[in-house]
Amino acid sequence: MKENLNFPYFMPTKIWFGPESLEKLREEKLPGKKALIVISAGGSMKKLGYLDRLIDILKSRRVEYVVFDKILPNPIKKHVMEGAQIAREEECDFVIGLGGGSSIDSAKSIALMVKNDGDYWDYIVGGTGKGKKPEKGALPIVAITTTAGTGTEADPWTVITNEETNEKIGYGNEYTFPTLSIVDPELMLSVPPHLTAYQGFDAFFHAVEGYIANIANPVSDLYALKSVELIAKYLPICVKNGNDLIARTYVALANTLSGFVESTSSCTSEHSMEHALSAFHPELPHGAGLIMLSEAYHTFFASKIPDRYIQLAKVMGLDVDSLPEEEKPYAFIKALKKLQEECGVANLRMSDYGIKEDEIEKLAQNAIETMGGLFEMDRYKLSFDEVVEILRKAYK
Repeated sequence: MKENLNFPYFMPTKIWFGPESLEKLREEKLPGKKALIVISAGGSMKKLGYLDRLIDILKSRRVEYVVFDKILPNPIKKHVMEGAQIAREEECDFVIGLGGGSSIDSAKSIALMVKNDGDYWDYIVGGTGKGKKPEKGALPIVAITTTAGTGTEADPWTVITNEETNEKIGYGNEYTFPTLSIVDPELMLSVPPHLTAYQGFDAFFHAVEGYIANIANPVSDLYALKSVELIAKYLPICVKNGNDLIARTYVALANTLSGFVESTSSCTSEHSMEHALSAFHPELPHGAGLIMLSEAYHTFFASKIPDRYIQLAKVMGLDVDSLPEEEKPYAFIKALKKLQEECGVANLRMSDYGIKEDEIEKLAQNAIETMGGLFEMDRYKLSFDEVVEILRKAYK
């Protein structure tokens, strides 16, 4: 299959990466004088002291702030609109997302809606979104990630669920890249093992999908293969010993690289299918949903693009060259299952999250209707029946 050698490269985000990077905010030029700080409703940013550390830094810089603390693990449109309204009323001139992907994604969407009229869904492309252009741009965004999962600190994408229509759709443009991102692995030491695994696999699949996407290119391939290699090597260590700062740093690097992949390539239909699962079952963590789908999904695609899967298996440490030709693409599936076992997530079941087998056709339809754009990124065009078949094979 002919490789894609045409691509744009646009990466306007300044990133401070590595242990103690949070302290860089004491000297870094901040993009405003009053921040809306966006955090989750779970209370972990307060409990762990991260919010207080950020506030102390802002005070030392004479920057005012307002805290918005309602964000859910699968963030919803209602909170985007509410956060934007508060930011307008308080006259905030930039937005800080502190936490995991949900908080940073929400910060991006809020920053967009502070400056643009109407409803957030007016700007969404796909599903019932109206696809309007956000002519007024967005407020500057600062991303401070405390997890290694989405790569959102290094890409323009934000995923929000319209809770009224059960549509979970990714969106992004040149305005939703963070102006400044802090990736400090010391802030990730507190993430519990199961969430470390879910988040790590989310980053893993961003890289894998970006590598098998039909718009993959030499730059995204470099980022993707290194990300996959680092996660395969270091994620099991992080799950077993969350205090291993070296392993945390390498997984954080893999995550940021996966964001670079998403800035230069794209996810594929695996993400569309998971968005359907967690749109209807928002208690399902996104990374867990991807893990549930992955064996069936990638087994289906391995025969369609064998060369790509062979290379993925090699960077995961498998001796693929010694295998019979017909087995080589499926070495990736073997490596994937081994990684899931090492991280304690091999036995996740959709049924444990309330997903019923008789929902599968509805979920397949939702995936195609709301996130159809990612199906266009596949190197093989899936039919509706094939989407249903993959979901059925993944169902436990």
